[in-house]
Amino acid sequence: MIDEQRPTMFCISTYEKGQAFLREAARSGCDVVLLTVDKLRDADWPKDVLAEFHTMPEADVPERQAQEQVRVIADSVARRRTIARVVALDEFDLESAASLREHLRLPGMGQTATRFFRDKLAMRMGARAAGVAVPEFSGVFNDADLNAFMGSVEGPWLLKPRWSASAIGIRKITRPEELWPALDSLGELRTHHLLERFVPGEIFHVEGVTWGGEVLFTAAHKYGQPPMQTMHEGGIFTTRALDRESEDAAGLRAIHRETLMALGMKAGVTHSEFIKAKADGKFYFLETAARVGGAYIAETVEFATGLNPWVEWARIEVAALRGEEYSLPTLREDYSGSVISLARQEWPDTAAYDAPEVVYRLHKNHHAGLIVRSESAARVEQLLNEYGQRFLVDFYARLDAPDKPTA
Repeated sequence: MIDEQRPTMFCISTYEKGQAFLREAARSGCDVVLLTVDKLRDADWPKDVLAEFHTMPEADVPERQAQEQVRVIADSVARRRTIARVVALDEFDLESAASLREHLRLPGMGQTATRFFRDKLAMRMGARAAGVAVPEFSGVFNDADLNAFMGSVEGPWLLKPRWSASAIGIRKITRPEELWPALDSLGELRTHHLLERFVPGEIFHVEGVTWGGEVLFTAAHKYGQPPMQTMHEGGIFTTRALDRESEDAAGLRAIHRETLMALGMKAGVTHSEFIKAKADGKFYFLETAARVGGAYIAETVEFATGLNPWVEWARIEVAALRGEEYSLPTLREDYSGSVISLARQEWPDTAAYDAPEVVYRLHKNHHAGLIVRSESAARVEQLLNEYGQRFLVDFYARLDAPDKPTA
């Protein structure tokens, strides 16, 4: 028998992630329903806390058809339960969640609001309109507009998918004549892209928590090398928390807050990326998403601050659902960083990486990874530089970048 005192939270995740969110939502008194894809039926989901568990075929189908699959399953759940909240645990499920909220007439981001945290063209236009610095960009709808853009904005340029995450699908265009065959090869998907000036520089990311339209928590980090370079050219992935008193951290806090306010974030967690241009030393907005950062960023943040973004996201959703106030947990002020690589070995042994600052070892097939923590940001940086070089020798393997995301 369904307990009507426990509100139902309908969660969608076509990737294996968000277990901490699911557990916290259930612990907080919600009946949690999870919808994932068939291939992840036996993944490491916390089924012991789920009220219902459903799967569907993987959505290698047009967007509207994928949303229809989600709607049909949600409608069947809604006949038995009163769904009070819809949450997409992965970026690629945001549109389905937004469409379902509008179908069920539930609170939260609808399709228009979601665009600013999913569609790279929409978020750039929204940020630029509010005065946030962004690299020059253009939609690719009109040939004359593109010629004018390339004539006035010095190359090279990046042809970017508007909806893909990370660096997947990005192409570098060095001369105008390279663009047209690239666009032709996209066929009907041409307009699902944008063209942007390539800005050499260092890439940073900021993990945020927002409530009531106010940014309550900001954790600024610097990638060891740009994610696009790691994905397309290979290398070791690293990221580290910045010294909170540094100019870079202060600059990132400012542009991060400006960006989220410009795009209308009201409540939730965000993962945002910015570039510090080599030419002028300014920060420019690259992209944001209303989700938790991947690549063990949540764990890295938690080891430094005590705040787990997955857990806080669940607490925010429950507070909003019940009309209660939300407040941050007590925070620490340590520093952390991670180093991760594809590995030649099936189960790589990282025991030789024995610094006392090592607080987490990744246990994943054909992956090597560590998280380190220290009271000193400089010590974290030193360890990542050393361990990144050693990972290249001890473990590093490379796969070609995928054309599209895979679960």
